[in-house]
Amino acid sequence: MKIVCIARNYAEHAAEMGAPRYERTSLEAATPAFFLKPATALLTDGAAFAYPSFSRRVEHEAELVVRIARGGHNIAEAEACRCYDAVTLGIDFTARDLQQEAKAKGLPWTLSKGFDGSAPVGEFIPLAALGEGVQALSFSLLRNGRIVQQGTTADMLCPIDRMIAHVSRYITLEAGDLLFTGTPSGVGPVERGDTLTGILMQREVLHCKVL
Repeated sequence: MKIVCIARNYAEHAAEMGAPRYERTSLEAATPAFFLKPATALLTDGAAFAYPSFSRRVEHEAELVVRIARGGHNIAEAEACRCYDAVTLGIDFTARDLQQEAKAKGLPWTLSKGFDGSAPVGEFIPLAALGEGVQALSFSLLRNGRIVQQGTTADMLCPIDRMIAHVSRYITLEAGDLLFTGTPSGVGPVERGDTLTGILMQREVLHCKVL
């Protein structure tokens, strides 16, 4: 199992991070950057997140997560909808101080993104049970009961079927892989003692305590 994460897939988040603001019709939107997290980054719903000792600023990035049910290589965009069967919310925990240091040195983001426990995921919900297509799903993240992030998959720069086609051109996708599809604006720091709750289409699907 591998965790594939799409970068800068919401224009407002790109803007808040000081990155160029792409349009849906741009090459950058059609071929988004992505990175990997190891299997040890995965936290299942309800598992606590241990704040890492090597970072002074860990931030939440709430994302829709797609579970790959049928993999393949070089999947056509028109066939990509057959490759997944359920979705949930996840958090791409990011050690922002380490990421900024890596960016300044022109180094990869692995230390800031791939550390143990950096990918909590919630309860997976079959797409058929949500009542909407995958590009019409609303979601939000609450920190200690207050909404800190809100988004809708309709605002993605690169839709899910296209990102599956893009990723599978370079990396073979396999059943059980998880695809983190990018975060909307509103990312921010977490602290020990925080409780994070993810809401997908008015369903609580993700619960994570920060220790």
